[in-house]
Amino acid sequence: MASVEGEVRLSAAAWREARRAHEARAEVLTAPRRGRTARGLADPVEDFLFTYYPFRPAALRRWSPGAGVALEGAQELAGDGRFSLRPDGSAVLAAPDAKERDRLDFSLRLCRAVAGREARHACFGLHEWAMVFGAADGRRHRAWPLRLGAEGTDAVVRALPLRCTHYDAYRFFTPSARPLNQQEPTLEARAENEQPGCVHANMDLYKWAMKAAPWTPSDLAADCFELAAEARLLDMRASPYDFSAAGVEPLRIETAEGRAEYEAAQRAVMKKAEPLRLRLIRALERALA
Repeated sequence: MASVEGEVRLSAAAWREARRAHEARAEVLTAPRRGRTARGLADPVEDFLFTYYPFRPAALRRWSPGAGVALEGAQELAGDGRFSLRPDGSAVLAAPDAKERDRLDFSLRLCRAVAGREARHACFGLHEWAMVFGAADGRRHRAWPLRLGAEGTDAVVRALPLRCTHYDAYRFFTPSARPLNQQEPTLEARAENEQPGCVHANMDLYKWAMKAAPWTPSDLAADCFELAAEARLLDMRASPYDFSAAGVEPLRIETAEGRAEYEAAQRAVMKKAEPLRLRLIRALERALA
């Protein structure tokens, strides 16, 4: 198999060092979760990144250079089914099959659509409030109290408009909260609904990067994980729950000051997400080329 035009070649020393650095970074990123798991402990904020997103710490640790990269002196990768070896001893990722290409193509179309759409803000993280509206006894985090109580929480939802554009948040709304939302996001129309101001859409960059593995570079997945952790913390700070016992300071979106603080933080997350989304788009394009 000959080299192809535009291909990046990494020396054996370079790619082995990149792999070592990524594995060390992933060890640090996943250490809190692994430590809690070993002790049988849970965290209401960070565990979400390993439960809602179905990727174990080992998956984040597994290194890949991404598509379009040839690794020189890579005979040691002969047993790794992700790679194809060339006669010169270099290795490249095996091409995705038809099913994998469909998955990559969906991620690419979604990322392009979000990147090209005008951002919307002023949702104030109310999706978490809508998930308990009128159903305090059925809430997900039952071990944690509501800061304003059930009636106070419901009053905030009634007073502020629900503007959720993210299907995976909207689908957890209580039946009584769904009619209050300004639209009805669906799974089939997520490419038409999702937008770059959404905290969850930016958090999901981690999901799309991992689902596209190994054709996306591992350093991109790790960068997306770090952004997802930041977005998740904002999500829970703005939630109706009192997580102060877990060291999470509430962001009181029921006040005008809190809403202004939320929107500023939301815009900061979006700003960090923009270059990551563009990197993911380029990686997906290379994988599908």
